[in-house]
Formats: sequence, C-alpha cells, structure tokens
Amino acid sequence: MRPKGVSMTNDDDGLAAKAAKGDREAFRTLVERHYDRAFRIALGVLGDAADAEDVAQEVWAAMPNRLKSWRAQARFTTWLHTIALNAARDARRRLGVRTRTSAELAVVAGLERTAEANESERRQWLEDALGRLNDNLRETAALVVGEGLSHAAAAQVLDIAEATVSWRMMEIRKQLQAEASQEQAIEEPAASSLGMTPKRLRRTEQPG
Repeated sequence: MRPKGVSMTNDDDGLAAKAAKGDREAFRTLVERHYDRAFRIALGVLGDAADAEDVAQEVWAAMPNRLKSWRAQARFTTWLHTIALNAARDARRRLGVRTRTSAELAVVAGLERTAEANESERRQWLEDALGRLNDNLRETAALVVGEGLSHAAAAQVLDIAEATVSWRMMEIRKQLQAEASQEQAIEEPAASSLGMTPKRLRRTEQPG
C-alpha cells in the first residue's frame, strides 16, 4: 500500500540534502510526501496501476543512492519528476505497453459525454483514443494534466522548449477532437437508420 502523502512545505530541498547524508527521518518524510508523485507520473506514462506501482517502488528503492548525485541547482521535485519519467520510459520499453491516460484528459480535448452515453463506454473510448497518441504526447499529458505542471515546468522535465509543450497540448486536443468527430460521423447515419441516437462523445463547442 502506498504511504499517504502529507501537506507540502517548502523544505524538500533541505530534507533531500539531509537524506543524501544518510538522515533516515528526512528520507522517510520525502517518501511520505512524494511517493504518490512518482506513482502518478508512471501511471500517466504506462496506463496500468500495477506497472506504475512497480516503477514507483523501484524509484524509491534506488533513491538513497540517487540522492548522492543530487545537486541543489535543481529543485528536488523537478529532479524527482525527471527520475520518475525516465524510470517509466524504461519500464515502457521493457513491457512494450501502450499508454492509457486518465479520462480526465477529456477536458483537454474539449470533449463531453452526451446524455445517453454510458460512462464506461466513454472511458473506454478515451483510453483507446489516447493509446493511439505517440509517446511524446502521452508523456507531456502525464505531466501537464496528470501532475498539473505548468508548460514551463514540464518543458524543464522533458528537456524541451516550453513552446513545444504548448504545441503538444494543442496537438493532443486536435487529435482527440478529430477522433470524436470521426466517430460521430460514422455512428450518426447508422443510428438514424435504426431510429437511434448516437451515444459516444461529441466535441464541446469552443467560445469564440
């Protein structure tokens, strides 16, 4: 079972410095605060809770030794994001899995469920559509949507330009909207011929 997180404070860097010198209490506090952060990033990249749990455990099992190479030039949390992302990438290569990001990304895509749509059907549609995104887009979504990072912070973790993060988020939105429109176009004629109402996903009208 993953340890429950505690409220955030601003002394993570100080705790990391102490933990790097062998302070067990400082290390325990870092684990309590940030174990779930590594898990969420891995889940966003891998799409499977069991695989993400394995990655999170690997990250924290190796953390005492990794901390010896940590330098305060980078914030501990930013450094941890990079460690977790790289570990998840390695796991993805090992497992050969297709990533599935949470259905919360429907908000990014500007999609909403029609009144008749079934929630499990909606979630399955999103998982399938997101699984067809390339690795770069899924990783970006895991950080920006899953972790709530700003485009600038995600760019630092991914080692790319902030503008590239912004472009990727627009591309995610565009691709998911295109899939939803295509799905609706296919279903509407068939549904009409049967006297039914299509019940998948439709695009949310954007203001302006």
